[in-house]
Amino acid sequence: MNRFAELLDRLAYEPGRNNKLRLITNYFRATEDPDRGYALAALTGALSFRHAKPGLIRELIAARTDPVLFGLSYDYVGDLSETVALMWPTPRNTAVSTPAGGASSPPPGSASSPPPCGEGSGVGGHSGTPSSWHPHPNPLPQAGEGARSAWGEDRDSELSAATSPGHNNPPPPSLTEIVTTLHSLGKAELPAQLTRWLDELDETGRWALLKLVTGGLRIGVSARLAKTAAAALGDKDPHDVELMWPGLDAPYLDLFAWLEGRGPQPVNRDPAPFRPVMLAHALEDTDFAAMNAADYIAEWKWDGIRVQAVSGVGDDGDTIVRLYSRSGEDITRSFPDLLPSLRLPGAIDGELLVLRESRVQSFNVLQQRLNRKSVTPKLIKEYPIHLRAYDLLGEGDDDLRTLTFAERRARLEAFVARLDEPKIDLSPMVTFADWDDLHAARRDPASAGAGLDADAVEGVMLKRRDAPYLPGRPKGQWWKWKHDPHIIDAVLMYAQRGHGKRSSYYSDYTFGVWTAGDGGDQLVPVGKAYFGFTDEELLQIDRFVRRNTTEKFGPVRHVVHEPDQGLVLEVAFEGLQRSPRHKSGVAMRFPRISRLRWDKPPRDADRLETLERMLKADGAIPSAAPARGH
Repeated sequence: MNRFAELLDRLAYEPGRNNKLRLITNYFRATEDPDRGYALAALTGALSFRHAKPGLIRELIAARTDPVLFGLSYDYVGDLSETVALMWPTPRNTAVSTPAGGASSPPPGSASSPPPCGEGSGVGGHSGTPSSWHPHPNPLPQAGEGARSAWGEDRDSELSAATSPGHNNPPPPSLTEIVTTLHSLGKAELPAQLTRWLDELDETGRWALLKLVTGGLRIGVSARLAKTAAAALGDKDPHDVELMWPGLDAPYLDLFAWLEGRGPQPVNRDPAPFRPVMLAHALEDTDFAAMNAADYIAEWKWDGIRVQAVSGVGDDGDTIVRLYSRSGEDITRSFPDLLPSLRLPGAIDGELLVLRESRVQSFNVLQQRLNRKSVTPKLIKEYPIHLRAYDLLGEGDDDLRTLTFAERRARLEAFVARLDEPKIDLSPMVTFADWDDLHAARRDPASAGAGLDADAVEGVMLKRRDAPYLPGRPKGQWWKWKHDPHIIDAVLMYAQRGHGKRSSYYSDYTFGVWTAGDGGDQLVPVGKAYFGFTDEELLQIDRFVRRNTTEKFGPVRHVVHEPDQGLVLEVAFEGLQRSPRHKSGVAMRFPRISRLRWDKPPRDADRLETLERMLKADGAIPSAAPARGH
C-alpha cells in the first residue's frame, strides 16, 4: 500500500501531463500483478466499495478526537481524507521507523514531521516538496507490495522503490489485500477492519487508503491518461486499449500480459459491451477560418442525455439489451420501456429524450426519469422515453467505428428504418451551403427544420464526413456550437471551500439577485458556481471572502452583500427552469463565473424579474415537484 500511496502523492503534486504519464508507467513497470492492476482500476474509477462511505470515516475519527478540534481542522484543511490522515492517533505500541541515517523520524503530527500527502494546502499542492521527505537515496523495498528489484530503468526512476521516512513497521497491507478484503467484508465488519488499517499506516498511507475506499482520488488523472500510461508500458496504441477496455475486469492480468508480450491481445466477449464515447470540442468563432464547410455534416445538439443503446446475442442465443450512460454506467433498469425497441443486434450512440405528442420536452422534464430506483407505470406514461439516434457504432458482429462518419450515418439510417420503432428515430441533419447558412440555422432552429422541437435544441453539432469514431476528444473531428449563454450580474452571498487542489480556497460560490421583500429590496439566491474563473481570479475572490466574512455556518462563509458593499459576479448560464425547491423559484443550467465586476456596486446587479422575463422568452416548462429518491 505504501507504494501506491507514494504514487498518488507524487501525482497530486505533479501538474504536467507527460510527467504524470511517466510516473504511472514507471509504477506499472516496477509493480507486480495483481497490485498494479488494482491501481489501474483505482485510477480509472473502476473500483467501488458499497459500504465505505464518508459518514463512516467521520464516525471513526469522531470516536478518537475532540469533535470541536476535528471540525476546526476539517474546515482549515478542506479535505476529509487528509484531515483524518493527519489527526488519526498513532497507536501506543507502534514503533517509529528509523531512516538509514540512524536518526529517528519525528512522531507523526509533530512540528518537524512532513505534511501529509493530499491536496489540501493550495492550488499547487502542499507546502514543501515530496523529494525533501526522503533522506536516503535508495532504501530497500517494503515487503508486502509485490515489488520488483527496481522502479524503473535505474535508481533515478521517477518513483523510488522506497517509502517515506516514518512509514509503518511492520509492513503494511498490500493494495491487493485491501481491495479484496473490502469487496468481501460485510457492513458490520468494515469499521473494525478500517480501524486496523488506519492504525498500521502512516499519514501518507492513511490518506491514500481513505481516498481509495471513498472513491474520490482527485489527483488530476483522468481514466484516459491512466489507460495511456498502461499502453505505454508495452509501446501500444492507447486507442487499442480503449477498444478492449469494456470487456476487461480488474486486476487486468490479461491486459498486462499482452502489454508485456507474455500473452495474446484480450478479446471482448461481452455480447453487449459499452464503447468509449467520442466527444466534441467547443467551437469558437476563430475556428471557422481553418474549416471548409463542405467537409462537415451538421445536426442539432439536443438538450437530453447522451446514451449508448446496445443489443447483442449471447452464447445461449438469447438477446441481451443494455443502455449505458456516456460514462459507461449501466442504466438499463431505469428505462424498461425502451428495451423492447432494441431488438436488432447493434450499438446506437444517441440522445435520451422525453417525447409528448411527438414533441421533445425540456431537460427539466427528462430529469423526472433520471436516477430512479423504481420505475412505475405512471412514471412511464407521464414521461415517455425516446431515443434520438445520431451514430451507429456496431451492427451485428461488425465494428463500424473505423468507418467514416458519412458511412456510419448511411448505415444508421438503414438500421433505424429496419427497426421501425416509434421510440427510436434519427437525429435530423441540418442542411447548409456555407457558414452563413449555419449561423442562421443556429440562431433560428425552428425555421431551419427543428420546428416544434426548437425549444429542446441547445446548439449545433459539426462532424467531419471522414471522421472515424475515436474515443476521447480528438481535435478537429467533432465540434459543438452551443447557443450563446445567458448573462446576468449577480451578487456573491456565500462561499465554501472547494475539494482536491482547491480545498484550501473558497471556490464554491452561491450568488443572488435582487427582489422586493417586506422591508424593501433583498437578495435571493439563484445559483451556485465553482468554475469559469482563472487561477488569479480565484485568489482574488478567496481574499475577498476571507476579508469580508460576516458569519460562519460550518464550512460555509456568509459574505457581506449590501447594496453598497459586496462583490458582483457576471454569471453565464445555458438556460433556466422553474424549480419549487429553490426560494427564487428558478434554477440555472450550467452556471459559471464569466467575469468579476469590481467596478459595479451590488445595488446595480440584476433583479429576479430579469430572470422571469428570460423564462418567458425561453418558453420554459414548469417542472414537476421533485420526486423522492433523487
